[in-house]
This record gives sequence, structure tokens and C-alpha cells, in this order.
Amino acid sequence: MKAMILAAGLGTRLRPLTDHLPKPLLPIDGRPLIEYTLLLLRKYGLIDVVINLHYQGEKIREALGNGSRLGMKIRYSEEPQILGTGGGIKNVQSFFSEEPFLVINSDILVDVDLNRVIETHRRAGAAATLVLREDPDVEKWGAVGVDSQHRIRQLLGKPEWAGEALSKKMFTGIHVMGPRVLSHIPAGRFSNIVDAYIEMARTGERLIGHGCSDYWMDIGTPDRYRAAQEDLKARRVRLSFLEAG
Repeated sequence: MKAMILAAGLGTRLRPLTDHLPKPLLPIDGRPLIEYTLLLLRKYGLIDVVINLHYQGEKIREALGNGSRLGMKIRYSEEPQILGTGGGIKNVQSFFSEEPFLVINSDILVDVDLNRVIETHRRAGAAATLVLREDPDVEKWGAVGVDSQHRIRQLLGKPEWAGEALSKKMFTGIHVMGPRVLSHIPAGRFSNIVDAYIEMARTGERLIGHGCSDYWMDIGTPDRYRAAQEDLKARRVRLSFLEAG
């Protein structure tokens, strides 16, 4: 399976830290943030990766090169105009061929069993499988409504749903999707992947939620960036993919 890392964001909430360095290269315990994501992917055999670039993208390309240092194959998708989480994926449609693929945000520090996520996706025959987690501030993140069979029925309160009461989870920024998701994303312009998922839920496509209780930290603000650094430096968190190699 191939993978994509979304790394084109501007990192505005982390300024001034991101004035001269793109968010994926911010250091955490001696490594750039995006390297943790790459090592996670490598642990589970996802070594063929595409990374989309926009803000200070040349620095990411210079830092990672072709991926050979990590035993991986990295390609890049330049976005002169930022395309968003949906448009960025659509822009590299040919990279994925006709097989399922994994997409992960570059601004998270996470330890999750990707084999289990992929197995959930395949076993359910899902159009897409989103990794979800419990969070007391779920509404702040944007709630994903899941039924008792782990089927996603709503995202951000859409579409309307008159069935059973839904459990509210938050989306971690990790998802496995089949190629038919791409047909719901407009080409050549900015779009959000959540909009595609809302339309798919409305039309009855099979979207599945995979629960995650492992370590997850969004590196979106200075406070959370500091918290992640402290977690690793104090060894309060042990990331399995670092122990493995």
C-alpha cells in the first residue's frame, strides 16, 4: 500500500516558530516532526510515499531527499496554489493507481497500529476508514458521528441523520481510502476531504470509523508543540516505531 503525507499547510498558528521553518520540520526531541510520521509508516511497510508541498516546501525536500536515508521512496507534489486536504489528494491521483492508500497529516505525533487500521478497512469493504478517538473537546475538533456498527453517518453535523443515536468522536487525520473516494473530490481547485466524506455519507457510501486509544498529539499550537516535546524528552511516552528501529 502507498501513503501520502499532507504537508502543504502554512502553520500560521505556530508563528513565529514557522516564520522560517515549515511546521513538518519543527524539531521534537532531536528529530523533525515529519520524520516520526515516516518512521511510523516504515514500521508497517508503507515505504512508497508522496508528500505534498507548498509553504517552504523546498526545505522539506532538502531535508528528506528521495527517502533513501530512511529506506523509503519519497516523491513530492508541488502546489504553487495550496489545494487543501481534498485537492492535494486529488492532485496525485495517478500515484495511487487503483489500490487503497493511506493518508496522514504531517502535523501530528501518533503511535497507532496501521496494520489494524488497514485490516479494518479491508474487512469492512469500506470506501474509506477514518481513525477516530475519544476526546472531551470533540465538538471543538469537529465531531464525527458513528453508529453502533462503527459506520460513520455524520461529519460536522452533516448530512442530516434520523437513525439511532450516534457516538461522537474526533478525526485523527489518519485515513485509508479506496480509489472511488477520488471521484468525490473536484479536480484542480482547493477542497477539503471532509466535504467529500459528507457527500459520501449522504449518498450511502460505506465510511467506517476505527477507534484509536494510542498516543496522539496535534502539533497545531505552541502549547501542544511544547507538550509533545516534554512527553518525549521526559520519556512519558514510548513510541513503538522508535523502539523497533
